[in-house]
Amino acid sequence: MIGKLNHVGVATPSIEASVALYRDLLGATEIGEKFSMPEQGVWVCFVTLPNAQIELIEPYGEDSPIHNFLKSNPAGGQHHVCFEVEDIIATRDEMRAKGARILGTGEPRIGAHGVPIIFLHPKDMGGVLVELMETPKHPH
Repeated sequence: MIGKLNHVGVATPSIEASVALYRDLLGATEIGEKFSMPEQGVWVCFVTLPNAQIELIEPYGEDSPIHNFLKSNPAGGQHHVCFEVEDIIATRDEMRAKGARILGTGEPRIGAHGVPIIFLHPKDMGGVLVELMETPKHPH
């Protein structure tokens, strides 16, 4: 069921400062452009690593869900982990059947990679906010 780790979401008060850290201190060379996702209340920037990505997320607007996270973690920090799944609806239904709570309405929405995503409640995931994202179907 669970696929590979796609990315680790890192909340930050400043994507620019975080990009400098990943680029200048850690030596990351593949850093995308910062873009807005107003419907989710975030600015996003991906740092591509050889085996996964870091998704930098910064609050966008006053209603951003990232504001509450940053109140508890003013310097930012790990926000979520994202795993790939083949079928988001089948996975959601299986998670529900096993007792996991889906955040929001439970209906998948389009995430920063342009594919359907859902989030699982951290209380059901050992304290970790888990994002599941559907991967494109590959022909056999």
